[in-house]
Amino acid sequence: MPADQFSSTPPRSRHCGRFLAHLADRLALAAAAAFALAPATAQPATERVAPNPPLPAIEIRAGMHLIRAEVAADGATRARGLMMRERLEPNAGMLFVFQDKAGQCFWMKNTRIPLSIAFIEDDGTIVNIRDMQPLSEESHCSARPVRYALEMDQGWFARRGIKPGDRLRSERVFSPSRN
Repeated sequence: MPADQFSSTPPRSRHCGRFLAHLADRLALAAAAAFALAPATAQPATERVAPNPPLPAIEIRAGMHLIRAEVAADGATRARGLMMRERLEPNAGMLFVFQDKAGQCFWMKNTRIPLSIAFIEDDGTIVNIRDMQPLSEESHCSARPVRYALEMDQGWFARRGIKPGDRLRSERVFSPSRN
């Protein structure tokens, strides 16, 4: 006689139990595979930050070079800056505008693009330039109190021979009489 005839469990119930056990095994395997394939650097959902949407931009002249700079002029846009952006367009950057002159410091947490930052006087004179590495929490500060900072692709200033003491020009921002 077949073994099923001696079992107290009807054949259909045993089949459902095997099916559920098989399904549970497959789900556990799928979950393990998803976990193994997740990037090791994935951030918890609470730390994920969406990139700043493009901000209004102005033109800044650096000698013969024309920069298209998005303007971050309030606390929220300054705090997010270029975080989570994947790249910058050629000759594009972000100008940070502060209400008052002060020692300004920047870090690169959640910023994926290597950047150079120029700290700028009210009249457009560059005080100092610092290179910043992606995802670093190291502080990069102005050498003296300033109201402006301009972030560009790393090396942008150096490749063009622009250095501290040089003057950036923008009728909408920098004024010789503001210093």
